[in-house]
Amino acid sequence: MSAVSSPPRPTPPDGASPGALVRWTIDVLNAHDAEALRQVYAPTIRARFPTRTVRGADELVSWWRGVFAAVPDLGMTIEGMAENGTRDSGEVFLRWRLAGHHSGAEWEGLEATGAAVDLDGMDHFVVADGRIASNFVIFDQMQFARQIGLLPAEGSRLEVGLRRGFNALARRRRGR
Repeated sequence: MSAVSSPPRPTPPDGASPGALVRWTIDVLNAHDAEALRQVYAPTIRARFPTRTVRGADELVSWWRGVFAAVPDLGMTIEGMAENGTRDSGEVFLRWRLAGHHSGAEWEGLEATGAAVDLDGMDHFVVADGRIASNFVIFDQMQFARQIGLLPAEGSRLEVGLRRGFNALARRRRGR
């Protein structure tokens, strides 16, 4: 009986520019290979997401595993990119689109809803010595919350009622 081996992990391109390194990272995210990302993350990477900051390659790889478990059909598309720097150090600004279904595991304390997710956002990567040292991620959390049903649809009766209730509470707190 022979052992079944896994295919080799993708390796980042040798001598890649910061932009090429980020493009490779998006390809690996689309392959849902969180472990392969460890090759390009600096051990002390700091990733700032809208909901929290993740520190260190181990924690960030684990974070991506959680995302892939929650959104099993996740796919990212690069919508635009700008880079500045040298061969192995610099900055990359990335505009992206993420699509999939929140149909897998719980994520960030939210049970899966099965809802379609279609988000756009931006990242600011800092690459130092050929590795991603930091990443600052921006996306519209209300857009995500509305898509999965955590918040009511914009303009719905429920949303209008919530706004009215909030405004009444705000006026009361101000003493009006």
